[in-house]
Amino acid sequence: MKKLVVLTGAGISAESGISTFRDANGLWEGHDIMEVASPEGWKANPQLVTNFYNVRRAQLKTVVPNNAHTILVELEKYYHVTIITQNVDDLHERAGSSNIIHLHGELNKVRPENNDNVILNWEGDLCDTDTYKGAKLRPHIVWFGEAVPLLNKAAEIAMEADVFLIIGTSLQVYPAASLYEYVKQHCSIIYIDNNPAEIALNNKRIETISNTASKGLELIKEKLIKMA
Repeated sequence: MKKLVVLTGAGISAESGISTFRDANGLWEGHDIMEVASPEGWKANPQLVTNFYNVRRAQLKTVVPNNAHTILVELEKYYHVTIITQNVDDLHERAGSSNIIHLHGELNKVRPENNDNVILNWEGDLCDTDTYKGAKLRPHIVWFGEAVPLLNKAAEIAMEADVFLIIGTSLQVYPAASLYEYVKQHCSIIYIDNNPAEIALNNKRIETISNTASKGLELIKEKLIKMA
């Protein structure tokens, strides 16, 4: 069975109604990115950061997976599929995908400040007083300036791909944006995005489809099945 590796970004979640956070002016829900998505922001105002992710976690409960998520699950009948996602939501899991790597962490998990190896499931609000063995709990999110622990694993999986599918990402957030560069020479690369990145449009190896995640996948689903 061939290997299909899928890199997904905010565009696939946006179809389910999840905010992509970043506005045209660079703010996330009215906040400077570094206030709510950096170690410095956490140190300066942990309550602001905690509340920000509590709102995101609550919103997640109000949405459901969309057709793009569903099609990726269907493709498991024909490929060994691995989802590498930049998204911190659980929509791929709820749709039924089997193999998912969350590069940037998960909204429904937290961890103690002093131990990256202890990761706890957390679906309610996180409070300033919540601790684990005396250590303050923080969102299990990879913030700006922090290492991406699963990057090497993702790169290794990309190297094994027969088909590398990129969906709903601007290809501007590194190092995730560079994963397609790890694929083998024979690997087919397909990129679906409403506003495709120039770097992809100028790359002859990449087949670009300018469309939403759902419509783009609907367009190429049969082609992918034939390629399996």
